[in-house]
Amino acid sequence: MLQTSCFILGFGKASSGRLHPSKWWLTFLLWLMLVAPAKAMELRVAIQEGVSKITVGSSTKAVIRDSAGRVVGQMAAMDGMEARPTGGGVALGGEQSTQLIVEPTAGGYVWIGDRWYRGRTRLVRTGKGLTAVNQVDLEQYLYSVLGSEMSANWPLEALKAQAVAARSYALYKRQTAGNSVFDVGDTQTWQVYKGLETEAESTQMAVNATAGQVLTYNGQIILAVFHSASGGHTENVENVWSEPLAYLRGVPDYDQGTPGYQWQKSFSRNELSRLLGVSNVKSLIPERTTPSGRIMTMKVVGSGSTRRMTGSQLRQALKLRSTLFTVSSTGTGFQLNGRGFGHGLGLSQWGAYQRTAIASMKVQ
Repeated sequence: MLQTSCFILGFGKASSGRLHPSKWWLTFLLWLMLVAPAKAMELRVAIQEGVSKITVGSSTKAVIRDSAGRVVGQMAAMDGMEARPTGGGVALGGEQSTQLIVEPTAGGYVWIGDRWYRGRTRLVRTGKGLTAVNQVDLEQYLYSVLGSEMSANWPLEALKAQAVAARSYALYKRQTAGNSVFDVGDTQTWQVYKGLETEAESTQMAVNATAGQVLTYNGQIILAVFHSASGGHTENVENVWSEPLAYLRGVPDYDQGTPGYQWQKSFSRNELSRLLGVSNVKSLIPERTTPSGRIMTMKVVGSGSTRRMTGSQLRQALKLRSTLFTVSSTGTGFQLNGRGFGHGLGLSQWGAYQRTAIASMKVQ
């Protein structure tokens, strides 16, 4: 059963010109959908992909099921076992199947590689290797994501904003996954997930307080991306990735003075030549920038060649915090003065922190 209600979610002004301290969360005017599912929703998270072997275990006694769901073996508590790919699928503790599932009893946890997780473990042969998938309740998955993506010591309202964004992102990926084995990964490419080690009472409180809440646009769950700091202004999605999305628009942010707001990095000419593949770099000329100042295209001029690079390519090559920067010559090289940390799309985490801090001071 679904219930919907409308909230103003934005770092910009609401239609009334004011923001209630507890209703400011994201950068868009959207529908907030309150989902009350009849049963828990399971998410498939790839923990290790394409490996030659992996150690799995359980904190309690566990059963081992085959691809048809039949119990084919047992696993003792706290007894790690090595799984390997075979010609016909997966081998674990003498059992073989196209895939195997380790299912703890009595509310136990699973061990995958080097961490403890909630839920259960599915082992699947993929290509020439083995992929370990943590199948976990969505809300419990978020307990860890919040502590992995944001400090558990941050204000509860900031954590709640992150919970809504992370839940929306996970469900969007679950609905659009082109992969039959998993919905999301556990790295920064998706959203970081480290299992039990990053859970905290505060992250559980934030997830529970927003249980089932997701962001939608025209009735569809959105791609609710987020980043560390915007440098004062978030970005339109088409200026960073490809197609425009009506709900991912740039707005003023409030991350000034935070650790992610400003940065500086210097390079010698030799360093730039090596990193950018242009001999004897003479100048860096921004050719296209976004309205907020992010680099879209940079011309790298050398003594014998010129190379044009996108902002994303330049950021990756030089390991920059963002594409929002200016360039100045130092004589022997170049200095980059930048702002923000991340792609600048969607929720600004440090902006969320600042807004909750400001709201808290006003309430007091």
